[in-house]
Formats: sequence, structure tokens, C-alpha cells
Amino acid sequence: MPKLTTSVDYSDRDAAIAINSYTTVLRHPKVPHELFATYWRDVHGPLCSRVPGLGWYVQTHLSREQDARLWPAMDGIRPFPNYELDGGVEIGFHAAEDQEAFNEACAILFADEQNMFAATVAYALPKGSTTLVDRVAEPSPNADDGLDRIHLHLGGAHDDAGAFGERVNRLAWALAAEDAVLRVRLHLPETYDNAHPAPPAPNVGHEVPPERRLIAIIDLAFASPLDRSIFYASDAFIRATEGLEADVAYASPFAVSGVYTYVRDKRLTLAGLRGSRPAQLIERLGARNQVADDVRHLLHTGTLLERR
Repeated sequence: MPKLTTSVDYSDRDAAIAINSYTTVLRHPKVPHELFATYWRDVHGPLCSRVPGLGWYVQTHLSREQDARLWPAMDGIRPFPNYELDGGVEIGFHAAEDQEAFNEACAILFADEQNMFAATVAYALPKGSTTLVDRVAEPSPNADDGLDRIHLHLGGAHDDAGAFGERVNRLAWALAAEDAVLRVRLHLPETYDNAHPAPPAPNVGHEVPPERRLIAIIDLAFASPLDRSIFYASDAFIRATEGLEADVAYASPFAVSGVYTYVRDKRLTLAGLRGSRPAQLIERLGARNQVADDVRHLLHTGTLLERR
């Protein structure tokens, strides 16, 4: 069960992530979904976690079997055409020099993408992302935690990035002010440039159509789909979305099937050290020896911890 609170806001714990990126992920059509998800979580995840410089690394797995009411239909706003995703990734840094260290070493990571991904698109967030509210006590989830989580992708109705960002920012703050919304994290990336495709992964697609060059992503969580549905019918939600079509032309919501945290505050989580599923096994069995400093040191360095 998720660790929730209605009185404490944990959003400040994300403030150290000064530079971020949000990468959309589409699995290779020849890789079965279960194999893809397992490889991404337990093979690619620990590899990425060990690349120097990382301060923050989270995989969000998305479900294609989503209900029809993840986000209400609105006049003048339509879904992105031909837009399917299997995940979203945050890779963040505490400082520019950390990002430089990562960029110098990242070839060993991006060479792995072709094993499972058909397309990845890294949207740059040089000023970071913003967690407006977070009432979930667990800082580093490694599971489907039972919450009703959604990643809402919005696309601009025009090319004015400033006006688009300002309107989406107002929407996010209005959502965050409501008790029914447990979490709001906003990503307002730079306009994507196909002339400079990112990330630099060989044999993987990195181009987007015109309508996906200027986008925003809102990471939302509710206690349940019922809470979400009731909130969408509220006066507060209607006020928050009034006139949205003037700046937003596209809206595609994606249901989250699991959130897996590998690095937080420049430190490997248990999932980052061991893989997501092994970390879950350790927790379920209460194997405290597996989280002791001597075991952690051995697995991280390949050497035994010196005794004094």
C-alpha cells in the first residue's frame, strides 16, 4: 500500500535536482512487452544507475491498457495523433559539472537502448522540473504502489513557448491546490529540435512530428480512479481548464503501471544497486543482511569492506 499523508507536503525533497530531462520511451515492436519491461527494470536500470554524475534516475512504466477517462475530452483539444508510449524517464543532476561527467560516459549506456527501444526522445529541462505538491511519503518508489498515477502530455496550440508554458504552469498550480490531487510534478522542456536528436543512442529513433516539438508533461496522482473522476467533475477543475484550448491543442494521458527509482540524491537506491525485482524480493523477505554496508560495498565495488 502507498505511504500517504494529507497533512505533509514532501515536494521540497526534489529541489536539489537542478537540471533534468524527460525521455519518452517506445519499445521495439519485436520485443514482447514483459521481456521489455523486465530488461528495462533489471538490466538497463542498474547500468544507467552507475554512470557517473547522476543525481536522479527514475523509470515510469506506462500502460497501454488505460481507461477512457484518464483526462476529460475538451472542445478544441484532441489527442496527439499516432502517439503510443511505454514509458517516461527522468535523468537529473545536481549541478552542470555532474551532467558533463554523465555526458562524457553515457555512450556505454546508450549503446544498450537498441536492445529494447524503437524510439526514445530526450526533452531537455536545463532549469529542472518542479514538484508543486507531493503527499506521498515514500521518496523512492519501486513498484506499482496502488495510486492512480497519470502522465499527461500536452502540446502547444502555437509556437509561443512562453505563453504555452505560462498557461500549463497555471493549470498545474490550480490542480496542486486541490486536496484530491496527491501529486503534481511539472515538466516544461525546451522545444525539441530534430536537427539535434537526443539521446545519442545508435539504431533508435529520435525524431518527433511538428506537434510534439513543444510539449509539457504533468505527473499526477490520485488516491483512486473514483477520486479522479469525482475531481474532474468539480467546479475547481472546470475553472482550472477554462480556456485551455487557446494555448493547448493536444492532450494525451498515459496510465502509470509502476514507478522505479534507481538514484536519488546522488545515491544508488536498492533498486539501482541490485535491480528492481531483486530489490523487491529483498524487501519482501526482510533480508536485512542484503542492505548492510558490507554487502552494499561488495556489490558496488567488487571488494570486501575493510574491517577495523
